[in-house]
Amino acid sequence: MLQRVLVALLLAGVLAACAAPAAQTPTEAPTGAPAPTTAPTTAPAPATGATVPATTGAATTPAAPAGTGVVVFRIIPEESEVTYEVGETFLNQNNRYAIAVGRTQQVNGEVRFDQTNPRNSSVGTLTIDISTFTSDSPRRDNAIRDRWLESARYPLATFTPTTIEGLPDTYTSGEEVTLTITGDLTVRDVTRPAIFTVTGAIDGETMRGVAETQIKMTDFGFDPPDIAGVLRAEDDVKISFSFVARPAQ
Repeated sequence: MLQRVLVALLLAGVLAACAAPAAQTPTEAPTGAPAPTTAPTTAPAPATGATVPATTGAATTPAAPAGTGVVVFRIIPEESEVTYEVGETFLNQNNRYAIAVGRTQQVNGEVRFDQTNPRNSSVGTLTIDISTFTSDSPRRDNAIRDRWLESARYPLATFTPTTIEGLPDTYTSGEEVTLTITGDLTVRDVTRPAIFTVTGAIDGETMRGVAETQIKMTDFGFDPPDIAGVLRAEDDVKISFSFVARPAQ
């Protein structure tokens, strides 16, 4: 009898131990695989054929590629020069022939260069103060201002381009190009067509070049200088324009 009671008590103790919750003792995470505390910076690659969800953040506008847009280049008068060249025969010096050269830096104008499509580039009206032409002879300069060219009365000459031929499809900095620019040349309130041959290049923010044309004085309503027994000038005039231009500020 006593043996049965002891067996029953022992069986009850075993059942009670199995039913009670086990004591929770803190355990450290395995050092080889710590629990992540922040979200991974790189998303896992999607499975082949999976659809990538659209990003909900603000879209980033791609930067415009270099060399796009229109740049307005303005002529720098102090670095540019317009010259005329006229042949002269000195009758009082055994018909000595010489070339008279007059110069001025009083010139203004603009060039609009389209970097994306150079063929859309354009040249604005060129304005020259011809009353400021000076040569190696003050006497000649005064006679031109007062009697022949009358630049003291008509000080400004203008050239307004109408067409440009030779503009490239693309342009590389430093590349030299040759253009033919046709337009209207106005001198002494008389306008006549003129054609300039232009050779130039753009290097960084500087445009440099030379433009040349040939005209006749009589086409613009005045005769070449002619002093009986002293000097006779030719009707043909060569006009050259060496220019430097930089982006307008």
